[in-house]
Amino acid sequence: MFEFITNSEERGQVGIGTLIVFIAMVLVAAIAAGVLINTAGFLQSQAEATGEESTDLVSERIDVTSSVGIVGDADAGTLDEIRLSVAGSPGADQIDLSETTIQAVGPNGQANLVFTDQAADGSDFDYSGGQDENFALQIEQGEFVVLKNGEITEDGEAVLNDEDQFTIVVNPAAEPFGDLDDSDTENEAVHDGTDYTAIASPGEATFFGQSDTSSLDIVSPSSATTSLELSAPDLFTDNGEAVRL
Repeated sequence: MFEFITNSEERGQVGIGTLIVFIAMVLVAAIAAGVLINTAGFLQSQAEATGEESTDLVSERIDVTSSVGIVGDADAGTLDEIRLSVAGSPGADQIDLSETTIQAVGPNGQANLVFTDQAADGSDFDYSGGQDENFALQIEQGEFVVLKNGEITEDGEAVLNDEDQFTIVVNPAAEPFGDLDDSDTENEAVHDGTDYTAIASPGEATFFGQSDTSSLDIVSPSSATTSLELSAPDLFTDNGEAVRL
């Protein structure tokens, strides 16, 4: 009725085979568990990094609170300065404007603007404060200047915070706002005592002015982008006036 294995050698072979299968199953399970743990850790790290990047793209953004132009010649309908008042978006950490770029499209093409604290001729700006000095025409092609509480900031000082007021200033004669390019501005910024110009021959440049439009993308160091449209009024009335763009 019942069969018994009386051969001890046969019983040992069966036991070893079972043990080998058991060990193999344990090894496979351990390897699989290790792979799953490593994969889970990688996915968690990737998810955290993606979440941080997504948060930065939303929170580490530069808000433009106002955009104005300073009229240079009302009869000619041109601006001598374009000023953007900026602040960090709610919840943003300190944002370094010296590491910020501006991607601009205007009447004369496209250009990427970067921070500078030097005039087009490599010297310090001739500027003592006040929006009627029209110092923006000293700014080199492809660059912008940052004012902190009305004073020109140096590299490392242009960091947005809640205590100070910051303004980005760009040259309305330089591309893409005007037709001034690198060949005009290289070491040629001059000041004749009454008016600034970033070209050697005043009057030759085309300036951003009446009815002109431009679009800006202000990209923070964390790659958060703020889009802005500038649109000049159809008519300027007084020299030196500030017009909303």
